[in-house]
Amino acid sequence: MKATEARLLTFLHRSAQFLIPIYQRTYNWPAKQCEQLWEDILRAGQDDAVDGHFIGSMVYVERGLYSHSAIPQLLVIDGQQRLTTVSLIITALSRAIGEKPAIEGMSARKLANYYLLNAEEDGDLRFKLLLTRSDRETLQKLIEGKTLPETASERVEQNYRLFEDKLRRSGDDVHTAVYRGLSKLIIVDIALDRDRDNPQLIFESLNSTGLDLSQADLIRNYVLMGLEPKVQQTLYEEHWFPMEQGFGQQYTQQFDRFMRDYLTVKTGTIPRTQEVYEAFKKFTRTRATPIGEIIADVHRYAEYFTAFALERERDKDLLRAFQDLNELKVDVAYPLLLEMYHDYREGALERDELLQSVRLVESYVFRRAVCEIPTNSLNKTFATLSRELKKDRYLESLKAALLRLSSYRRYPDDEEFKRGLMVRDLYNTRSRNYWLRRLENHQRKERVNVEEYTIEHIMPQNENLSAAWRAELGENWKSVHATYLHTLGNLTLTGYNPELSDRSFAEKRDMDGGFRDSPLRLNKGLGQVDRWGEAAIRQRAEQLAALAAEVWPAPVLPQEVMDQYRRAVEKSTYALDDHQYLAGGPVRELFDHFRNQVLSLDPAVREVILKLYIAYKLDTNFVDVVPQAGRLRLSLNMRFDEVDDPQGLCKDVTGMGRWGNGDVEVGLSSMDQLPYVMALVRQAFEKQLEGEA
Repeated sequence: MKATEARLLTFLHRSAQFLIPIYQRTYNWPAKQCEQLWEDILRAGQDDAVDGHFIGSMVYVERGLYSHSAIPQLLVIDGQQRLTTVSLIITALSRAIGEKPAIEGMSARKLANYYLLNAEEDGDLRFKLLLTRSDRETLQKLIEGKTLPETASERVEQNYRLFEDKLRRSGDDVHTAVYRGLSKLIIVDIALDRDRDNPQLIFESLNSTGLDLSQADLIRNYVLMGLEPKVQQTLYEEHWFPMEQGFGQQYTQQFDRFMRDYLTVKTGTIPRTQEVYEAFKKFTRTRATPIGEIIADVHRYAEYFTAFALERERDKDLLRAFQDLNELKVDVAYPLLLEMYHDYREGALERDELLQSVRLVESYVFRRAVCEIPTNSLNKTFATLSRELKKDRYLESLKAALLRLSSYRRYPDDEEFKRGLMVRDLYNTRSRNYWLRRLENHQRKERVNVEEYTIEHIMPQNENLSAAWRAELGENWKSVHATYLHTLGNLTLTGYNPELSDRSFAEKRDMDGGFRDSPLRLNKGLGQVDRWGEAAIRQRAEQLAALAAEVWPAPVLPQEVMDQYRRAVEKSTYALDDHQYLAGGPVRELFDHFRNQVLSLDPAVREVILKLYIAYKLDTNFVDVVPQAGRLRLSLNMRFDEVDDPQGLCKDVTGMGRWGNGDVEVGLSSMDQLPYVMALVRQAFEKQLEGEA
């Protein structure tokens, strides 16, 4: 490795070509970082006392990989974001100078030929900087002043326009300051020897010290960097580049999301958001499958993901189902959808069964939202649901699995759902257009575009109700208004919102364009209502709630079928009295109090008595109890760095052999400690609810 200090422009001038290898991430500097670099350049250029401004290192492989090229090429390991941004600034400055007099001897032509182009070369060799395929053509067209491609790189174009706009709105003095500032930029020029330096280790070392690389960047680097150039190129062209194109301008964010779901499907465990890269490395290292086959499989699943998550599905009915589900913003369901879509593409799941399955997931999520059941357990629910699917009875087994969910994971039945619909504030929800659209278009072939209408409160929102409305609602008008204003029975759609305004119900009903004339199904029956009060609102709510139970159905299976799917009860071979320290006395009394509080955390908590400890679990153990002579030794199933323990009672037992699960141990020896210890147990319980255990 050779490291020297250098002026960036001098470095650009003397170097023939910088090549961004295919395993590197695409250009992704946001506007904030571009603004910061611009300000640094301008400040340095305007201050004669500033001799130089350091902007970081440029790390590259000096020789050995592309020696066949007609000109020397440097393979950039680190620095492409700064290099690309400076190239955009120079391009914009060259365009701003145009035919104006040169700045300190530097004309627009010289700027381009010194720092952007190899003027005597053709094709890709003509350009100083060759970005990855997703960004390359956009930068080249900008440098040449040509029309951008239809699939232009959004970030490259946006940042160029940012600098172009700044220069267009400024005078020659700023142009001069920008050039002077550019000439003061200093880098550390770090040249690697491919025969002696390991680019992969250097790349990971740089990332560990603060480079803001996404999980997608790290995974692509890990997969491609260590391969021979021809194998790199093949994998990139056949699999990685199509994935970049499929995910589009949001590639990094979408790929990170997808890879977490892919690993969940493949391993049955949900990786932490910032640990997807490490989980992927572990996944590949524990399998004998060649990396090329793994990436081909990732590519297949990425196509499934874009079909439903990015709504590229070609089957119109499936697409509509995916769109409806996505509107509820429940990407925690994506691991289950990935597996179902894979089985659909492989022929294990019929098209109509996939459609019904997606609609069941949608109904499950919406019913829970209406019934205000906390969502923190949904990721774990969807990640594990596929384990209960029987591929030869796919839809039936999915229905059975959903029906067996209990307590905080339950699928609300029709009565709970209808009850929630009638009392819930449905106006102030993010999904109000969604549920209105679904109700209005249920079983319609000629669909209504709800976006063309506005939501109408039949009983007006205005707190200062008119005398006519007060009389309409009766002597308890204030209570009726407060209770039912934003509920299902009082909400509808109209194209005449300004005309309806705060008019009386009779006027809203009978005017031109009023409820009596409305072609919308949501207004059906309003033309026959004589008076709008509490009874009418409740009656309409009941009618719409009954319709909603059809739109968002609950799964139904005969009892004899459900009996076949009844989960075997986990039976304990041992009894509490088999534990010598629970035969009686103060430890048994303490245990009984602890046990009652743990079991009352949720009806779904199960107790399993084992030979050496007693386990309390939901899907898996969250706390295990080992009775001892003078206390209860508890194992909490969570990482030690996650526990909030202000009193410092917990012990880190990570990697230590012991009975029980988890990395946190705490002792309970008196009733006085019970409230505090239960607060610790509750943390492990909630971690499992959130799918983090």
